[in-house]
Amino acid sequence: MKIALGSDHGGYEAKAQVVKWITNNRIASFLDFGTHFNESCDYPDFAKTVCEDVATGRSDFGILICGTGIGMSITANRNPAIRAGLCKDVETATLTRQHNNANVLCLGARVTSTEDIIEITKTFLNTDFEGGRHTKRLEKL
Repeated sequence: MKIALGSDHGGYEAKAQVVKWITNNRIASFLDFGTHFNESCDYPDFAKTVCEDVATGRSDFGILICGTGIGMSITANRNPAIRAGLCKDVETATLTRQHNNANVLCLGARVTSTEDIIEITKTFLNTDFEGGRHTKRLEKL
């Protein structure tokens, strides 16, 4: 599995913790598209880069983190090959994979604890799409 990661300044610290978790647990290979600093920057730049990487198949999944996750989610879902889910808890992470086959996880570092972000990420990466009745719905997107 390969994961593309991106954040703005609001998600920089949380992304660093996700990278640490992925590395320490040997979860997957990853590409960190930035930001690599705490200085103010524009979330669409990072969301677009991560989503292009996922859309072309270079990465299997993307993880985007900003202050609330909303801006990243809006930007990500403008790419027709992306199904981004903004997840606040383990249940929404499970359902966005099972029912929506989301390929990008969006998170809000200012509204979700780092511990929860790790659990949400773990759930998202380890949950499969159920297919079945959900497939025809995805085909309508």
